[in-house]
Amino acid sequence: MENRANDPAIINDLIKINNDRIAGYREALDLAHSMRIDDLGGIFAKYILQSEQFITELTPYVTLEGEQPTDSTMLSGKLFRLWMNIKVNISGNDRKSLLESCEKGEDAFKATYRKTLEEDREALSIHVVSLIENQLSKQLVAHDQIKLLRDTISDTI
Repeated sequence: MENRANDPAIINDLIKINNDRIAGYREALDLAHSMRIDDLGGIFAKYILQSEQFITELTPYVTLEGEQPTDSTMLSGKLFRLWMNIKVNISGNDRKSLLESCEKGEDAFKATYRKTLEEDREALSIHVVSLIENQLSKQLVAHDQIKLLRDTISDTI
């Protein structure tokens, strides 16, 4: 059995992208409500809960290394949420623009997780690598669902 320590900075980066995802979907919920497209609220809330669960699963691996889990987000995530709000408002407050923004957020999440698996695998235990792969597979389902919702709109317009 491998007993490798985990780099808490790497795991905290994953927690940050989950914090960004939560903040992004909260922003999307607010925008959807203001645009009166509340039927998207359930799916956005589902992915907020998913990232909260991911954070719960990652947190022990940070604390085991004597560090505190972060509650911050990435600067790029903050800028993206600002852009999401501007884009949706400029484009006419439509469902497609909102879902496109959500998909971009899912793309950023996917890229962060893949980069961790490709570049930082050696700094993580087998258990954490397995956890990251599992979370990524669940997120890919979420990404595809958002993309399908977006594509359905463009097919019907």
